[in-house]
Amino acid sequence: MDHRLVYLLNVGQRRLHRWSQARTALGGVTAAQAGLLFFLAKNDGALTNEAAAALDLKAPGMSGLVDRAERAGLIERYTDEFDRRASRLWLTGEGRAAIKRSKAGLADLNARLTEGFTASEIDVVARWLTSLQEKFPAVDESPD
Repeated sequence: MDHRLVYLLNVGQRRLHRWSQARTALGGVTAAQAGLLFFLAKNDGALTNEAAAALDLKAPGMSGLVDRAERAGLIERYTDEFDRRASRLWLTGEGRAAIKRSKAGLADLNARLTEGFTASEIDVVARWLTSLQEKFPAVDESPD
């Protein structure tokens, strides 16, 4: 049987992204902002490049994400005291509140995603998706 996994994965990701963005399913923040907030919840004060690596974002995408999250009052950005070229990111009170709202939205979204599947089937899907990160590590797109 031809499963067309790449096609199905791409279409599924795009539809899930559009669906969640249209419904602000993550507590009024975008999926990208929620990812940044969840990272900072465990790594408050992280360097911007550390957050970018964790979120698998390149510098331009991370810069835009940080700018939007800062304008929304979700995070604060401060120059690193040891390297003035680098910035550290800190959650604000609004960012912490958005995390709580996002967790509720994610619980609903995860329930919808897993509906109709057994726990063992979801375990296999999660293992497969996790394996993609191992099989296809982030590639530096800069020229040699």
